[in-house]
Amino acid sequence: MYLNYLASISRYIPELLLVMLMVGLILIETTYANDDKNKRYIFITAISGLVVTFISLLLNLDGKSETIFNNSMVIDSFSTTMKMIMVLGTLGAYYLSTISKEIYESLKTEFIIMAIGILIGGMILASANNMLMMYIGIETLSIISYVMAALKKNDERSSEAGLKYALYGGISSGIMLFGMSHIFGVIGTIQFTGMAANIAKLDHTQILIMMPSFVLFFAGIGYKIAAVPFHMWSPDVYEGSPTPVTTFFAIVPKLAGISALVRVTMIFFSTASPLSVMWVGLMMVIAALTMTVGNVSAIGQKSVKRMLAYSSISHAGIMIAGLVVLNKIGIQAIVFYSMIYLFMTLVAFYITNIVQDKYGNDHFERFQGLAYRYPYMAIMMSIVMFSLTGLPPLAGFVAKWNIINSLLSSKFYTLAIVLVLNSVVSAYYYLKIVRLMTLKQPESTEEIEGFGFLNQFIIVAMTAPVIILGIFWDSVMNIAYNAKLFIP
Repeated sequence: MYLNYLASISRYIPELLLVMLMVGLILIETTYANDDKNKRYIFITAISGLVVTFISLLLNLDGKSETIFNNSMVIDSFSTTMKMIMVLGTLGAYYLSTISKEIYESLKTEFIIMAIGILIGGMILASANNMLMMYIGIETLSIISYVMAALKKNDERSSEAGLKYALYGGISSGIMLFGMSHIFGVIGTIQFTGMAANIAKLDHTQILIMMPSFVLFFAGIGYKIAAVPFHMWSPDVYEGSPTPVTTFFAIVPKLAGISALVRVTMIFFSTASPLSVMWVGLMMVIAALTMTVGNVSAIGQKSVKRMLAYSSISHAGIMIAGLVVLNKIGIQAIVFYSMIYLFMTLVAFYITNIVQDKYGNDHFERFQGLAYRYPYMAIMMSIVMFSLTGLPPLAGFVAKWNIINSLLSSKFYTLAIVLVLNSVVSAYYYLKIVRLMTLKQPESTEEIEGFGFLNQFIIVAMTAPVIILGIFWDSVMNIAYNAKLFIP
């Protein structure tokens, strides 16, 4: 038994590195005075720790897929790839927090400590192989998120965001736990593989009883990815939270929830059964509603950050659409979409944060005439907006096309049409920013301090994959194709 745990720990190195990094940052923070703003050792330690974690995950990518800790966790190429994307998202959000004026200098260290805690929860969620670990992953991720949303404690909107997040999160977790307990009562095990085997033995009456339980079970995951009807918290929390926090929420918790949803779907519902029909039907309806509600609601927004919140809801719907095909093509499309979504989201929020730091708000009008003042930044923002819309030859088009292709190959024509129509609708609000930046005269000629050489270079570097992967996407598709789900 001890040997088994030692062997398990050897495959759990990335998560242990993050725990050590989190504790190390807490200890280093205690060595600084409260008014010391130059906490360079914290920055160096955080960046180095996240990079080492990423390298550790990269080394794990070609390892054998297996279960660890008595089958409670799964280490496979799918979970490892999604964890790598989450680590990159954390790196991007952390650097943004160091340059953002929205996070108080005294709380910048707290941001990265909490972000690492949420990242650990997300990595647990991506590898969870039973209901207990899934719940632990969701709660680890959620509880710290409530605090992070209210990080700007002297701002009423930030405090409101944290309170709303906590209230909605508590309710959804309770609903999920009720569904889990009911599933356990009927099936008699919390292990995913054991549950899948027992579901096949259920009679018609038991299956009817199980259907509402799985809907309740979905509530907890649906809340983390802001899927309709569990999306109500997202716009207010995204708008009220500091922009680096919003950036982090739009990537790490969302992709962690998508990872868990993919694993649950493929383990429980990949075989033909009444439950599979119910689940696929539920995912189709939720995907269509999530895309539509997200895009339609984004149209009338005045805040770019709030618009991006509704946009992230619609992108969650697109990734859910890739699930309904119940095959490897759908998983490959979701993984590729997650990679592209990472870069598009980071660039959009970076530029929005810098504009907000300058003017005190992120209304669309603040972007007027940006092309005349900072042409490279306007070009980068335009590229990302075109990519989010799904216009060729950018990576966003390839990502959406892979989802559509997976739907068409499995004859889900209606959902594919809904996705295409929603992409057309999204063009209205994405291209609104492009129009303001290029066709309107600037409100002022004041210098925007955040657009220094280093930040412009970083933004251009993060935009490059959106262009390159739209043309040379084969190599990344191979990575996505190799991100296979291990079902013990």
